[in-house]
Order: sequence, then C-alpha cells, then structure tokens
Amino acid sequence: MENLKKIFELLKKAYPDTKTALQFNTPFQLLIATVLSAQTTDTQVNKITKDLFKKFPGPKEFADAKIQDIEKSISSINFYKTKAANIKKLSEKIEKDFNGKVPDSMDKLITLPGVARKTANVVLSQAFGKNQGIVVDTHVKRVSNRLGLTKNTDPDKIEKDLMRIIPEKEWGNFSFRIIQHGRKVCKAKNPLCNECVLSKICPSYNQK
Repeated sequence: MENLKKIFELLKKAYPDTKTALQFNTPFQLLIATVLSAQTTDTQVNKITKDLFKKFPGPKEFADAKIQDIEKSISSINFYKTKAANIKKLSEKIEKDFNGKVPDSMDKLITLPGVARKTANVVLSQAFGKNQGIVVDTHVKRVSNRLGLTKNTDPDKIEKDLMRIIPEKEWGNFSFRIIQHGRKVCKAKNPLCNECVLSKICPSYNQK
C-alpha cells in the first residue's frame, strides 16, 4: 500500500511509546487485566487490579478462590460475573495443564476460557515480546477502516487483512499506536481530524 510506510513513520513519531496502559508485573497479571478490560476502560481496570493482585497474586490463588470472592473483588467492572467465571476457569487450566505458567504461544493461549485472539495478542506482544498476530480492538477496527487498510468489520478478518500488508516485526507496535491514536484523536464520535497527523493521507478525511 502506497501510504503504509508514511503511516508507520507518522504514528511512530506521534506515539513513540507502544506499551499497554494496563498495569501488570507478570504475564499472568497482564492476562487477567486484559480479560477484565473487555468493554471496560483500562483506567477502570487499573483502579481495581492493584488490590486484586494483592489478594490473588497468581493462578493458584484464583483457582482456589470461591467464585463469589472473585466476583466481589471485580464487581465494579462490566460483565463481572462472566469475567469472574472465566478467570477462575482459566486459572484452573493454567495450574492443571501449564504448570502454573501462562503459555507463550497463540495456539495454547486461546485454549484458555475467555481468551480469544485479541487477548492472546496483547499478552504475547506485551508480556513475551512476540508478534504472532495483531490486536484488533474497537480502536484498531475503526481507525483501520477509516485509513482504508481494510473494508471488513469482523475482527478476525481485519486482523488477517492487516497481517497481509504490515511487516511482522511491526505488528505489536502498530496495534498499540493505532489504539492510542483512536483514543486521543480518531475518536468514534467527533474525530479530531484537524489535529490528526494522518489527515493528509487519510481517505476518510479527504472525502469531507
């Protein structure tokens, strides 16, 4: 794609830091934080994980906990009952099948309850430094469509489209730069096109 290199350059300059906003100390903590972040802001997740991880430091503690205790600890999060159930089940599976350690491959991560490719990609990129896919959240979906990088709306199809045109070494960085850009500038409602570093090469802007 003609403008792809320019998009990389402009995003890299605008967003040099490509770390997730979720706070964590271990791969397991990032996994839990990412599960909690579905349809919830990272800020809201960070508000509860500090105390949550003191109470449940690792998979064994979550696996041994009563589901009601987990629910109570994350009750301020959207869909907390479903997430609590998944967290307990995935913790049990990590203990049973992976010797208490978070697996570092896509095929194993997506066997965990409540873990799909998006969550797995976050963990692989941010905890293990591995590029095995591209994180497609609501921001990546929206911005990629506006930039003309995909015409699909299904996250799995969007990921495949992006993986075809973006060099593998850039997969992780690209995801988190697009996420930051979507949050700060290319918003769902009232995007700040006049402040956008990509406005000159963005087909959505040029159509206005």
